[in-house]
Amino acid sequence: MIQRPQTLYLLGATLFNFAVFFTTLYSRAMADPVQWIGWGLALSLTLVMIISFAAIFLYRDRLKQLSVVKFATYIQIVALAAVAGVIFSLGGLGAYLLWEVVGLVLVFLSLLLLWLAGRGIKKDEDLVKSMDRIR
Repeated sequence: MIQRPQTLYLLGATLFNFAVFFTTLYSRAMADPVQWIGWGLALSLTLVMIISFAAIFLYRDRLKQLSVVKFATYIQIVALAAVAGVIFSLGGLGAYLLWEVVGLVLVFLSLLLLWLAGRGIKKDEDLVKSMDRIR
């Protein structure tokens, strides 16, 4: 379980999503007059954290793990869209929004790690299928 790279990718995605809660991007999103943006961001990040951490323990059933990771990836895309909405509502990317962009980078890195985990799980499943054909 621990020796698989997918496990580290999923753990990294969980930690990156957790770190977003301590950035100024999150505090700006929660202070936005439109409350649903902040709550949507918090809900999507929390949901992805829970799902990606739970997916680590589904290593015995790779197909189920792959479908769970794909679902988490879709929710992470929603979180990335919410973060992009917050960034652009603050005036776009600029030098004065450096710490907010750190939150955007964390969400993007989490999305990248989820994609890499899905790719690794798919490779493992293909390898097992090829070995079954040889037998």
